[in-house]
Amino acid sequence: MTKHLNLEKQLSDDGIVVAPGIYDALGAVLVEQAGFHSAYLSGASIAYTRFGQPDIGLVSMSEVADVLSAITERSSLPIIVDADTGFGNALNVIRTVRLFENIGAAAIQLEDQTLPKRCGHLAGKTLVSTGEMVGKIKAALDARCSTETLIIARTDSIATEGFASAIERAEHYLEAGADVLFIEAPQTQDQMYAISKQFSDRIPLLANMVEGGKTPHKTASELEALGFSLVIFPGGMVRVMAHTAQAYLASLSEHGWTLPFRGQMLDFDHLNELLNTNDMLALGAGYDSKAFEETND
Repeated sequence: MTKHLNLEKQLSDDGIVVAPGIYDALGAVLVEQAGFHSAYLSGASIAYTRFGQPDIGLVSMSEVADVLSAITERSSLPIIVDADTGFGNALNVIRTVRLFENIGAAAIQLEDQTLPKRCGHLAGKTLVSTGEMVGKIKAALDARCSTETLIIARTDSIATEGFASAIERAEHYLEAGADVLFIEAPQTQDQMYAISKQFSDRIPLLANMVEGGKTPHKTASELEALGFSLVIFPGGMVRVMAHTAQAYLASLSEHGWTLPFRGQMLDFDHLNELLNTNDMLALGAGYDSKAFEETND
């Protein structure tokens, strides 16, 4: 595995950090092989793929931890972990941060929704008080073992309380000590510019690009020019997977075999090449009993 710069160092370098969304270890392998230097573990994508459920607060802390553990075992990418609300109050946040950091999270994102939370681009969200969220941020900062583990504070206030409230809440979250600010679902480019003007010279800003969501879709370079330091594409891979799987299944149903779709698939050998199967088998062979018997002879 390649050794990557930690996320804090990536954010301090020139250029915006692009973190594709993932939901399993295979996604992390693909992101790393494509040349990206960080990834975003999306709670929504875990809900979609592991449980076939929408992003409405149905995924638990331990279920996210299980996925994160599989990813960090397989990949050295810095992983930004979507921790939803911290899965409860400030005490739950402490446990969540300690667990995720121990498993290898590079950054932990917390949001100010009530339980059960829902996707930031769905209607009907409700928020905890600013004071409660400030307490959660402080609990997260106190719980982490290393300052290299970044705490990302997200507010969903634009949709529920308006843009001015979102800016005010973000100011409190910055003052509380958050390492990165995430003001979810700005609805216009003017709002995106106002966020940058208010905060970009004081703290890294995260932009969330959701295909079909409420925020104007921008390229990474456009977001960098607007003043954002980090952009996530949390659901892009799962949307591609679902779209391609629908086409594959339609082809299989129509033709009765997979040959008509082969040009859009990895074959057996190519998949094993992607997964470094031969290297792993060679590694295992080095510990084979026959190898030690030959040495002893």
